[in-house]
Amino acid sequence: GVAEPTGLLVLVDPFSGHAQRLIDGLDDAFPRAPKFGGLVSGGRVPGGDWLFADGEAFRSGVVGVAFTGDLAIDTIVAQGCRPIGAPMVVTRGEGNLILELDHQPPLDVLQSLHDSLADRDRALFRHSLFVGVEMTDSLVHREGELLVRNILGLDPAENVLAVAARLRPFQVIRFLLRDGGCDGALLFSCLGRGAHLFGEPDHDSRLFRQYVGDVPVGGFFCNGEIVPVGGTTFLHGYTSSFALFRRRA
Repeated sequence: GVAEPTGLLVLVDPFSGHAQRLIDGLDDAFPRAPKFGGLVSGGRVPGGDWLFADGEAFRSGVVGVAFTGDLAIDTIVAQGCRPIGAPMVVTRGEGNLILELDHQPPLDVLQSLHDSLADRDRALFRHSLFVGVEMTDSLVHREGELLVRNILGLDPAENVLAVAARLRPFQVIRFLLRDGGCDGALLFSCLGRGAHLFGEPDHDSRLFRQYVGDVPVGGFFCNGEIVPVGGTTFLHGYTSSFALFRRRA
């Protein structure tokens, strides 16, 4: 069989490539490898875009790059955090205090989550753990925007977790890691963002440098962005998606 790559960069001509069908197939073939990239922009008619690979130029289809070797790749969407563990329901709470998650004490949940992580993520867990609050009223988890909030503290004696948000009963939350350390990055941003959305240029790239630092960044504006959410790769719209490259720990 084909060895699992570290990550897959996918660039798709929007007029001829079936992006979602392609990334669904790549998820099946390489479930552990993050996929990232986007639909190329600029062309107004079929054949109006150019794709380049191995010294050749193409006016339709898909090009890609498989990354291998002593490299780790993390993907994030817009807010700079990535989810860990499964979505959980606040089954008991008071204001900003969480007393139970899925009928379990918060300390037990956090200990189990910590033990499930790789060594590098365990280090991040100790100082870069956040909570993402789903803004829907449904008990069924649906991938979407999370309101990222700080964790204020954990009282081991009372087994209470305090977060910087008032939570409703049975609200769905997810724990997140903010991972600022990387050696380089690719940014795929929707054409609908930028100055049109924020009223100023370079909004996303400036925030990236604010949180991550002065590392090399490349990328382009897309007609659609390819990046995983919750372990499944989707074709997004109106997002900024990042692939962060770092040496393996």
